[in-house]
Amino acid sequence: MNFDWLKRYMPRGLYGRAALILILPVVTLQLVVSVVFIQRHFDGVTQQLSRETARAVSVVLDSGDAQDRTARALDIGIEAIPETALPQSNTRRWYDFTGIVVTQSFETRLRGLERILLPNDDLVRLFVRRDGQLYEVQVSRGRVSASNPHQLLVNMVVFGLLMTLIAFLYLRNQLRPITRLAGAAEAFGRGRTVPYNPSGAVEVRAAGHAFLDMRARIERQIEQRTMMLSGVSHDLRTPLTRLRLGLSLLDDEDRKPLERDVEDMQGLIDAFLDFARGDAETGPAEPVDPIAMVDDIVDNCIRGGQSVSLVEATGEGTVALREAALRRAVENLIGNAVRYGTNCEVHVTLTDKSLRIRVEDDGPGIPSEDRETALRPFVRLDPARNQDKGSGVGLGLAIAADVARAHGGVLRLGASENLGGLRADIVIAR
Repeated sequence: MNFDWLKRYMPRGLYGRAALILILPVVTLQLVVSVVFIQRHFDGVTQQLSRETARAVSVVLDSGDAQDRTARALDIGIEAIPETALPQSNTRRWYDFTGIVVTQSFETRLRGLERILLPNDDLVRLFVRRDGQLYEVQVSRGRVSASNPHQLLVNMVVFGLLMTLIAFLYLRNQLRPITRLAGAAEAFGRGRTVPYNPSGAVEVRAAGHAFLDMRARIERQIEQRTMMLSGVSHDLRTPLTRLRLGLSLLDDEDRKPLERDVEDMQGLIDAFLDFARGDAETGPAEPVDPIAMVDDIVDNCIRGGQSVSLVEATGEGTVALREAALRRAVENLIGNAVRYGTNCEVHVTLTDKSLRIRVEDDGPGIPSEDRETALRPFVRLDPARNQDKGSGVGLGLAIAADVARAHGGVLRLGASENLGGLRADIVIAR
């Protein structure tokens, strides 16, 4: 059977689903007990009491001259009344469900019954005709139906709610370690390492320890990659320096092509270090005004002679960011934009839920089928991204993507609607 249609009506949160799992069986059990016990037990008791009372009324009505004495003995009130005192119809309160059983029992067992009135919980009025005479008979309601049947319902509801509350408090304590684990995993996905100690049930503790082991392995892997890149890049600086000294002794005609190769190698080493620092800067995030930060980056680029403009900046407030890393990411995107285009536009949008930094250029752009590949390290795309356009080594977009992921965000590439080139969006959830 397919229950997909039911999913949209189900709670999405863990607490909501746990409450549903807890409350649904309790309510179902109470309904079943109410139907089976109240309907069968109380109806059976009411039928038995009504039959006995109908028999006692018949004895009083058939006792002749001893009618008054018999009525007093059986505690039944009886009075002969005129025909005009006969009510038009039976009456009972709409919520008096046991009154239905009482009426049916008297109509079946009491001969000559004309009307039955159930005005309240204390009295039953019967109008019976015997030997051409109309009698009004009054008996206590407690003699014909079970007394206070609502007490069972009240007890069921009160104790059901009490036990449900106690069970929910206990269940919340069991679910709290799961939510703490989810929070720690989410924070780590956003580049933050929050203190976490496994607690709760054995299975939750096992999952918590597995998460801690996984986090430690990932951090160790990042640290090893950073150390490797830093070490390799640092070791290459010494031979490059010796090459520069050796090239300075050559003639200009032979020296200049070789110096360009050395500068390209130096740019590659610097890109290595930038890529390594992107992982190394994993300190705590601090409140930063992203609009002021981007405005300062654009001003620095303009002073450097680059054609960059901050077109739009909406919203206000601060966001928890690693400012140095995000600055490098935005600078890389702007550097790519002015390297492969002539103009660059920057947009900053800050809302209650997210931060978006958009960089657009009027260059050749990147085809949609190559955009995912362009985010990989050391990838240069031709002809849109090629070595002749500058000293890039294919790490600019990769660094920006890593920084966005470290903040729990994403780097999205698309086509610029305003300039026709590449559009790069850094989107970070607040």
